[in-house]
Amino acid sequence: MKHILFFILFFTAATVSAQTEFSTKFKSIPAPKFGAKPKKLPDPAMPDLNDPAAPTAEIPSIKTPNVYDNTKLTTKSKFQVGEEKSKFTMSTETEFANPGDRYVAKMEKDLDKALKDAGLREGRGTLVKHNISLGDFRTKSKYFIVKFRDFGAIDGDLVKVSNNDKVIQNQIFLDANFKDVKIDLSDGFNKLDFEALNIGTLGGNTAEIQVFDDKGQLVTNDYWDNLAAGFKASIIVTKE
Repeated sequence: MKHILFFILFFTAATVSAQTEFSTKFKSIPAPKFGAKPKKLPDPAMPDLNDPAAPTAEIPSIKTPNVYDNTKLTTKSKFQVGEEKSKFTMSTETEFANPGDRYVAKMEKDLDKALKDAGLREGRGTLVKHNISLGDFRTKSKYFIVKFRDFGAIDGDLVKVSNNDKVIQNQIFLDANFKDVKIDLSDGFNKLDFEALNIGTLGGNTAEIQVFDDKGQLVTNDYWDNLAAGFKASIIVTKE
């Protein structure tokens, strides 16, 4: 019993001594002291938007950059809306001309030629002012039959027929139907002349001539396209 009591007293004394020694050596670390956060002063150049009494100064606008103004990104076209177009052109048309007008003149010319070829129109075109040779022929025929008509419009064309300067038909009025003239051939040389006596009211003389032998074979033919008055077509025939 004495030993137990001694042990309790010894343990109590050791515990109090240890606590006293620890409390004298331990020092607590004080918490850091921070001063009050400094208040941000307002920029005098920028008014306080929350202050009703602040002056209403204009806020500078923010300009959105235009990427098309950057030549590194996009090359501007030379021809923008509202700019003048290039004046270089190889066309004689005006800016507001009908594109189809360029074909009108050619179409009218082609139509005029077709109508003339069909015998439906004549025109005051360039007159043919030279004689026409219809060729040289040898034949045993006793005569030739020459047919005349106006292959154009009927406008008063007149033709004279002669052989070796001898008048066979002084004046033939040409219309739409063929008119026949018989020419007797002399032995040897014969020069047949068909002369335009005038030009019609619509243009030059437009006679159509067909020459046949006594067997009805076509020897030669010709069309006068605006032959001038006083000129003629000739055929040389040698009768064997």
